[in-house]
Amino acid sequence: MVNKTAKSQHKLPKVGISIGDINGIGSEIILKTFEDERMLEFCTPIIFAHSKMLSFLKRHFKLNLRFQGVNSPEKAVEGKINVVNAWKNNPKIEFGQEHKAAGAFSIKSLRAAVDAVKNNQVDVLVTAPIHKNNIQADDFNFPGHTDFLEQEFGGKALMFMVSESIKVGLLTDHVPIKDISKHITPERIKQKIQTVKQSLKQDYQIDVPKIAVLGINPHTGDNGVIGKEDDEVIKPTLAEINKTEHYVFGPYAADSFFGSKNYKNFDAIIAAYHDQGLIPFKTLSFGEGVNFTAGLNFIRTSPDHGTGFDIAGKNEANPSSFTKAVFEALRIYKNREEYKLLIENPLKIK
Repeated sequence: MVNKTAKSQHKLPKVGISIGDINGIGSEIILKTFEDERMLEFCTPIIFAHSKMLSFLKRHFKLNLRFQGVNSPEKAVEGKINVVNAWKNNPKIEFGQEHKAAGAFSIKSLRAAVDAVKNNQVDVLVTAPIHKNNIQADDFNFPGHTDFLEQEFGGKALMFMVSESIKVGLLTDHVPIKDISKHITPERIKQKIQTVKQSLKQDYQIDVPKIAVLGINPHTGDNGVIGKEDDEVIKPTLAEINKTEHYVFGPYAADSFFGSKNYKNFDAIIAAYHDQGLIPFKTLSFGEGVNFTAGLNFIRTSPDHGTGFDIAGKNEANPSSFTKAVFEALRIYKNREEYKLLIENPLKIK
């Protein structure tokens, strides 16, 4: 049951939720998360989809929950699962099928949720997984959520994979392996490190963060034998940063960094490219991790997995990562509110 005393004292944060690919597991993990009524004690969920589609899915997965349709996010009711229709017609669900029509609905949901963020109608955004090929269209040419959100809101977005035990940011994310080196410049390294540092301070309340940076090449190039980028780009840039403030360390050879548990000595790790960071992260935290977009002026989180076409519709999807994404968004929201108060009124908080 909802804690009515708490409700009367505090307005619950509104969580805007985009549905992801309608043929994947996004809707399933969303509904399973909020089947637990205790979730409504912490937030007011607003799902951007279609009420008839969600009713079909509720019956299909035999879930015990109720939701109500609202005309706009402003009409959302605390203690209820709210649904805003992001399109007019009820689409046909074809579990596990990859096609553009399904991707188009996922983008309609995402755009509606983003509009709600821009209009201050929701406090945080939690996105279900999209399929990177299905979403490509004339008016949507992005490799994923992060790049789209950066364009929509400005700022310098950074894919920040977070869990209780490890946090991994990326110098490059959805970039082909052959192009990674040319994307890693001193300017990008400085910007990504600054984004991680600021996020650790305002989002995770770590006053003096320690950040490790991984090398690009095997063994960080072995003094130029296996590539010169680490010696010519990363090392000088880290040395320049540390002239004024010593909080960044490396570059470290990626092959031994995680197996030796060296990652436990740092508040965050910055990997050179997608798989260098996400393979160890998901090995250590799969199902418990969250994809957080740092560097923006609002909060967006997502589960650490994809659309799950192979299990879509089979009632096998585990909602734990999506649930974690909701709680992570709420935690960051609370921390940012406290951080704003701290920097605006430094004498009010010890």
